[in-house]
Amino acid sequence: METVSYVIWALVIIFILGQALFRDRSPIPETSGNVFKITELPELESLLSSTTYVIVDFYADWCPPCRAIAPQFSKLADEYASKGQLAFAKVNVDHCQGAAKHHNVTAMPTFLFFKNGQQTSVVVQSSKHGTSAKMPKDGVVEKIQGADVMLLRSTVQALAENAQR
Repeated sequence: METVSYVIWALVIIFILGQALFRDRSPIPETSGNVFKITELPELESLLSSTTYVIVDFYADWCPPCRAIAPQFSKLADEYASKGQLAFAKVNVDHCQGAAKHHNVTAMPTFLFFKNGQQTSVVVQSSKHGTSAKMPKDGVVEKIQGADVMLLRSTVQALAENAQR
C-alpha cells in the first residue's frame, strides 16, 4: 500500500513539473497594428516623450494571465489609440529587462499609465476592482497587476476621455 502511495505522489509531481517545463513559451501574437512592441528602454522613453498618454503592458510569453489579456489589450488599442494623444505599448520583460527594472515591474502582467512621459494615476468611474489594482484611494488607479479586463477597460476609457480634452 505504501508503494502505491509513493507511485501516486511521484506521478503528481511529474505532472506538475511537466506543466511548468512544457507550458507554451511561444511569442504572444500581436493582432493590432496600434500596439508598439518595445524592445529597448530608449524606445519606450521615445514613445513616452512623443505621446501625451501611454498605456504600457509589461508581460512575459510564459505567463498564462498575460496570454489571456493580450487579445483584450489589442482590442482596446484598436478602439482607443490616437496618434500623439493615446498610445498602447507592450514590453516583454524577458527581452527588455532594463525597462521592467526601470519601472519597478515585479509581476506580470503589469499595466502602467503615463502622462507626458511621467507615470501617472488614473481616476476611473467604476470603483469595482479586484486585488489586481493598486489604488491609493477609491477610484484612482496607479497600476494594474493581473488580467483584470474590466478594470483595464475602464482605465483605458478614462485615459481616452482625458486625451480628447
